[in-house]
Amino acid sequence: MDPQAKLIFTASLILGTTITVSSNHWIMAWAGLEINTLAILPLISKSHHPRAIEAATKYFLVQATASTLILFSSMTNAWQTGQWDIAQLTSPTSCLILTTAIAMKLGLAPFHFWFPEVLQGTSLITGLLLSTAMKFPPITLLFMTSQSLNPTLLAVLAILSTALGGWMGLNQTQTRKILAFSSISHLGWMAIITIYSPKLALLNFYLYALVTSAVFLILNSINTLKLTTLMTSWTKTPALSAALMLTLLSLAGLPPLTGFLPKWLIIQELTKQEMAPAATIIALLSLLSLFFYLRLAYCATITLPPHTTNHMKQWHTNKPTNISIAILAVLSTILLPISPMILTIV
Repeated sequence: MDPQAKLIFTASLILGTTITVSSNHWIMAWAGLEINTLAILPLISKSHHPRAIEAATKYFLVQATASTLILFSSMTNAWQTGQWDIAQLTSPTSCLILTTAIAMKLGLAPFHFWFPEVLQGTSLITGLLLSTAMKFPPITLLFMTSQSLNPTLLAVLAILSTALGGWMGLNQTQTRKILAFSSISHLGWMAIITIYSPKLALLNFYLYALVTSAVFLILNSINTLKLTTLMTSWTKTPALSAALMLTLLSLAGLPPLTGFLPKWLIIQELTKQEMAPAATIIALLSLLSLFFYLRLAYCATITLPPHTTNHMKQWHTNKPTNISIAILAVLSTILLPISPMILTIV
């Protein structure tokens, strides 16, 4: 892709996100979401592969439908209350439509089917954008309207997302699809706590974006798209493979790594809100995700593949390791001891 075109699309992504995050009017928020959608489409389809074109088409159709529902929800609310302010969402019908629209935009179950297919059709860097930056504007809308939404509906969507994200990721062999179902599972944790503690949900999103960025960048550096390729990565990049194992375990939420912090705090907050059964269910369902994280970590650190592979082995890498990968990998593992300072800042 031409560097000038890439610069324009990247600037449009930043502009669309900024407009949505900083707006109080529904029309401005909708316009920012549309700018984001139109800017990411060329980045998804830049390889000109039929799978990439299919992914871009699916992404456009889903995002356009969700944006239409957001506009319809805001118009219904304005018609009944005379308010276009995002914080003044009081109509029950509008709240229901908005919850559905944001669930479609984020990929929450049962509106999650498009996300693994789109992520599978893109490169790892574009997949990183779809998993982190493109989810920030819809999550911001969810935070701004959290006091108006139905807590029971959000809890059901969250538990369903955690269950399906873990269950459907068990039999995957493509790393991009595994990370897609990982994203769906983590969105469930964010959705269930949004109404009770929006700041905690935001902290969860920040830490998820940090850890998953490290995973995506490491996989991109060692050029790994399948588990069979991952099994031979230890021979050419042992340091990156060890870092990948630690970041995957952090993504799974194992103590004493960084990813344990948001899960710990969310379970604590749900217990305070007298939602101990929901906290127990969502904690048990996260064990499904833990299984495929452990499988990925095992494949990343294995010294010899257990069966014959059909691709050429590379015994060294010609690409120097990016310093940003090292910084992200370190932050993905050691932030738990300084968690009181993080909570003070948030």
